[in-house]
Amino acid sequence: MSHRIIIDARRLAGALAVGSGLALGGCATEGTGLGLNLVPQEQVQAMGVEAWQQLRAEIPASNNGQYQQTAEQVSDRVLRAMGEDPSQWEVVVFRSDELNAFALPGNKIGVYEGMMDFVDSEAQLAAVIGHEIGHNKANHSVQRVNSEMTTQLGIDIASAALGAYSGTQPQQVAALLGAGAQYGLLLPYSRNQELEADRLGLMYMARAGYDPQAAVEVWQKMAGQGGGRPPTFLSTHPDPEARVDQLQKLMPEAMAAYRRQ
Repeated sequence: MSHRIIIDARRLAGALAVGSGLALGGCATEGTGLGLNLVPQEQVQAMGVEAWQQLRAEIPASNNGQYQQTAEQVSDRVLRAMGEDPSQWEVVVFRSDELNAFALPGNKIGVYEGMMDFVDSEAQLAAVIGHEIGHNKANHSVQRVNSEMTTQLGIDIASAALGAYSGTQPQQVAALLGAGAQYGLLLPYSRNQELEADRLGLMYMARAGYDPQAAVEVWQKMAGQGGGRPPTFLSTHPDPEARVDQLQKLMPEAMAAYRRQ
């Protein structure tokens, strides 16, 4: 039963993504629109696992053992600080110069070699990973999938599912779940979701014993990466200067947690 329902939910999400015009630079509505929970968290987690398997099949893992070891160590330390069991999570560094990282439902963390090259310290990497895990733990993917579905209610969900969709669209699912960069389908999180992930990620890294100021350093570096073609991470996490201001406001609480370690 569950497998059939999961596949159908994935197809429906793909159809609605197509119908609502998800594309480069798109924007999701916060929450679930009408407050309906059409796709429960368990199914979104299963969709995340499927999207992860698709990515693993299409993008080779890095052959840089040091990168993989560092990503695992940092992720494990952050996860333990959150009260999570790191053995229940999978962490992979992907062989790509993409400046990006993500966390998918189903306890999956992906980091690209480009991000590993970009950060100057484990603390900066912890800021990036903590932020992405923050999106995951705040159920932002669940919100986005349900939002896309509920905003289509007036257009006829059945028609979208049965007529507009002619095959599986894993790239659309990946975009909804926060890992669509590989397909060129970038769907930024909403401002409130970004701020929530900032707050959560900052506290996660602080409790793990990483200096929270490293989060500010990351976004200051990102701001310097702008230009004709900003990196993927900037496209999906816009306005680094505003983010730095927000992080500074959160810093007293984060530093207090850091000093307690």
